[in-house]
Amino acid sequence: MTPVRQAVEAATVRLAAAGVASPRIDAELLAAHVAGVDRGRLMFLDDADEQFDQAYDELVAARSRRIPLQHLIGTAPFGPLTLAVGPGVFIPRPETEALLEWACTRKLPGDPLIVDLCTGSGALALALAARWPDARVLAVENSPAALEFARRNAAGTRVEILDADVTAPGLLPELDGRVDLLVSNPPYIPETAVLEPEVAEHDPAPALFGGPDGMSVIRPIVTLAARWLHDGASCAVEHDDTTSELSVGAFVDDGRFTEVTARRDLAGRPRFVTATRIGRS
Repeated sequence: MTPVRQAVEAATVRLAAAGVASPRIDAELLAAHVAGVDRGRLMFLDDADEQFDQAYDELVAARSRRIPLQHLIGTAPFGPLTLAVGPGVFIPRPETEALLEWACTRKLPGDPLIVDLCTGSGALALALAARWPDARVLAVENSPAALEFARRNAAGTRVEILDADVTAPGLLPELDGRVDLLVSNPPYIPETAVLEPEVAEHDPAPALFGGPDGMSVIRPIVTLAARWLHDGASCAVEHDDTTSELSVGAFVDDGRFTEVTARRDLAGRPRFVTATRIGRS
């Protein structure tokens, strides 16, 4: 039998050699997953048995091939949530938590209407539903695989999952002028960007790429936001760290927004833009 601590040390070296960005953390999370305990309890475990060693070795080998950690353990953390994820759905990233924090500071009316566009796993929609339990929260997505995960994650909540394409002209006119808060983490990576293997080989391309300049989904979202938000309501849209000026410009050029602001993620990189709907004449 191998001591768990020794197995984790060996896995850390192996993952580092494979180019994994956070080898120690990943080694510990995989060990905790196999052992069925929280990561903080690993130090209290006895020696690993043969069953642990075999299962752990298989997962470390898969992670060394740059299969995402979240695919191997089947979940991803996001804000206060733990979401089911897997092949076919975009894995929520810590960068988006800055957008979530901004959204959670908004002053909304009672029983607000909140919309999350390109919801993927349902991360933003579910986190905002937890923040405003009385809200009606609509989560829009058009990928069949992502919709499956979103519905699984939203089971037992009030979040409504809608199968729709956010770039479709005239989408859901019944929402015109009624939405209190709109958020989106859309496909926004420029097509020529070079990505880590975990992203390029495992996140679904339609959830990543936003055309040559990364703006092919963001621009229609700006149009939707202008139509759906009521006077004085706000929105936040995530973008690539190279397209902050383009994203701000899309809101400014639309002419129906004020307080258009470029904002940074927790690492200080340009990450999302916020804007407020100007009152209708």
